[in-house]
Amino acid sequence: MTTTYSGPARLILVDGASISGMASLSTNQRGGLNGWGGTFRPDEITADLRNADQGLQLELPYDRVGEVAVTRIRKLLATQVLVSLAGRGPAPF
Repeated sequence: MTTTYSGPARLILVDGASISGMASLSTNQRGGLNGWGGTFRPDEITADLRNADQGLQLELPYDRVGEVAVTRIRKLLATQVLVSLAGRGPAPF
């Protein structure tokens, strides 16, 4: 069974700075592994975001937090990027 979440989220960087945006996440159960991941569309693009890769946290409403790593940043428009995330540990949704 796949669980999904789509809605507001905040990406918490290693230095504690946070970036608001919209997340689209899902769990995937392949070979018995309970992995999760998805995409994050930040409200603004910062240099910190461009350099982020490991040790990040994704905070969902109601103080639900999961650890994530950035696997890819793809430019959508001049002012928008789509960040691909791989979850670590239990999914926060």
